[in-house]
Amino acid sequence: MIRVLVVDDQDLVRVGLRTLIGSAEGMELVGEAADGLAAVARARELRPDVVLMDIRMPGVDGLEATRRIVGDPSLAATRVIVLTTFELDDYVFEALRIGASGFLLKDTRPAQLLAGIRDAVDGGALLSPSVTRTVVAEFVSRAPTTRTPHPLLHLLTQREREVVALVAEGLSNEEIAGTFVVSPATARTHVSRAMTKLGARDRAQLVVFAHQSGLA
Repeated sequence: MIRVLVVDDQDLVRVGLRTLIGSAEGMELVGEAADGLAAVARARELRPDVVLMDIRMPGVDGLEATRRIVGDPSLAATRVIVLTTFELDDYVFEALRIGASGFLLKDTRPAQLLAGIRDAVDGGALLSPSVTRTVVAEFVSRAPTTRTPHPLLHLLTQREREVVALVAEGLSNEEIAGTFVVSPATARTHVSRAMTKLGARDRAQLVVFAHQSGLA
């Protein structure tokens, strides 16, 4: 059972998500919050698998709430999915930098939103290949000319470095498998090992590490 916490300052949005998640097989809505401060408190209390986090809220916003949740060792297993009205903006980029597992548009179709929640729990990144490339390009344009490699980058094998670079380009495990002519299971193993070695929570954070280390 996937336990979900919904955070949004709009009553109608929370009601809609409550109804959707409550009727989904294998999911349970364990709580709600209307602002960032309450979101952090509820996350620590309920230990959900996934937090659906609105970014723009009064007081402590979703960005700061995400930072606190991701930075709390007791919530290491909790994934944060950013809910936004706009596909790409400064808030989304910053949320990904600090460890959000990805983002979904508020007008996402119900089936896609539920699939996104499941993907986040499985360690996937809620970023399409085109959006991933846009995110990386944005990181490149905003970052200083001198990059700081991840301190554990030396632990990666050459193949794992190549795999991480392809993840940063938005390739799926199946596409990576086709590139190296290996099975999807082997590609998945390479990705998993790279994530473990670099301490990446999910593929979204792996994309960030790849850029910061100059692999993308």
